Amino acid sequence: MESENLAASQVWRQALPRIERQLSKPSFETFLKAMRPMALDQGIFVFSVPSLFAKEWVEGRYRRLILDTLEEVLTHGVDVQFVIADSEPQPAATPGAAAPHNPAVTRPLPSDTLINGKYTFDTFVIGNGNRFAHAAALAVAEAPARAYNPLFIYGGVGLGKTHLLQAIGYHVLTFKQMARVMYVSSEHFTNDLINSIRDDKTVQFRNKYRTADVLLIDDIQFLAGKERTQEEFFHTFNALHESNRQLIISSDRPPREIPTLEDRLRSRFEWGLIADIQPPDYETRIAILRKKAELDGVALPDETAQYIAQH
Repeated sequence: MESENLAASQVWRQALPRIERQLSKPSFETFLKAMRPMALDQGIFVFSVPSLFAKEWVEGRYRRLILDTLEEVLTHGVDVQFVIADSEPQPAATPGAAAPHNPAVTRPLPSDTLINGKYTFDTFVIGNGNRFAHAAALAVAEAPARAYNPLFIYGGVGLGKTHLLQAIGYHVLTFKQMARVMYVSSEHFTNDLINSIRDDKTVQFRNKYRTADVLLIDDIQFLAGKERTQEEFFHTFNALHESNRQLIISSDRPPREIPTLEDRLRSRFEWGLIADIQPPDYETRIAILRKKAELDGVALPDETAQYIAQH
């Protein structure tokens, strides 16, 4: 088995750079780089992947690319098999070292968008607590309304929900420049509705939100108790979903735990995929600190990063 692992590792080491050239950096970092070559035996190349989600995504989207590249390296036919690792740790951020700086590609954003170009998939630090949510967000960004609709991301304050929503919006605008992407907080949505009622412009309000190709709503929990806003968002949700438009929603808790949220909204939030973000572990906290320091152009000594991560 040891010789099989060695052979598989050597082949994969040659194949990986060729695959990397054909994929976007977020796709490569999230899915392909997280795979581990396990064995090459009797024409079958076995990979370990970190989750069922990763297995299904790689098999559905990258199987052909992987096969073609392996056959190119081996110069003969081969089959592939993906197995889910048994809780095998697959940290995306290397503990104790900052990730290589790859500045996000900047492009002019539409004047009416609230997307911030600083929050991209490239600047998001992946750890065990957010890996699934990151992968789901990337899947939606690359194929809006095809996989998970709606995508509901929840987690505590400051764990990266807004970053992921912004990254989805930026990614869509980068690769689908004609797409109409709207990012708003639930408070903004509520205030917009109040103003439209006051100014007798509810038709314009509805056209504004119901014609979006991708609608990102942050902190949906603040709709709790707002009956008129929930009513309006219910119809907005239906209009977009029926038109095959993508909805991405964030909250500080899962749908079933949002108080005074109407059952009809709660059930719709659960139609798609629900992904949670857990607090980062020590190594990920250090990686996040280093990434932020790097982006801000600030030198961060190891001792300082370690102290902050521990407190």
